[in-house]
Amino acid sequence: MKILIAEDDVHIRNGLSDMLSREGYSIITAENGKVALMKYQQEQPDFIILDIMMPELDGYSVCKEIRKSDDHTPIVFLSAKGEEIDKVLGLELGADDYINKPFGIHEVRARIKTIARRCLKAKQNSPDQMFQFGDLQVSPAELCAKRGQQIIELSLREIKILMCLWQHKNQVVTRDMLFDCAWGYDHFPNSRTLDQHVSKLRKLIELDPVTPILIKTIHGAGYRYQE
Repeated sequence: MKILIAEDDVHIRNGLSDMLSREGYSIITAENGKVALMKYQQEQPDFIILDIMMPELDGYSVCKEIRKSDDHTPIVFLSAKGEEIDKVLGLELGADDYINKPFGIHEVRARIKTIARRCLKAKQNSPDQMFQFGDLQVSPAELCAKRGQQIIELSLREIKILMCLWQHKNQVVTRDMLFDCAWGYDHFPNSRTLDQHVSKLRKLIELDPVTPILIKTIHGAGYRYQE
């Protein structure tokens, strides 16, 4: 899933890019409104984060131009402008949400996850996309797993790790295979990064993370989901 981040402040742009990349999203960045519009047309992102006060073209103008031909791609405004009239204008132009600066990373992550869930539902609205992982029913379209009445929220990357293990059930999945599935062929995190993600995932889905049943470690080789 591709996210276009259009923000002229390099620190905010890089911070959002790093945070969302770690969540498993593919990131496209733009430093002004003109570049944002060009990259939207070239890359066709799944959703868009727009700063309002940008050089070349402001966020309102970019949103208005996109909405001439695209009513579906979600757009979130980032802005230091906190007046109600500014929010109303943004929403009337077709934005889906509005986040005031300064903002917290957890707030942005939650908003993005909500939008990602809606995007995935629209693109993957098929029961075939769900899969059974032990006693869990994993729903990529909803970015979650369910155990009875319990709902476990998962990131896009955590979904990718589970799907890779499930697709190779009863087999050893090497670290390289998991990197390819969850990070992409052009991204090479270190082994410790993967172990940390698996450890966090175990805490979410295992009944006893200390003695995992769903995701087994195969020392010197990788991991395995045993059905």
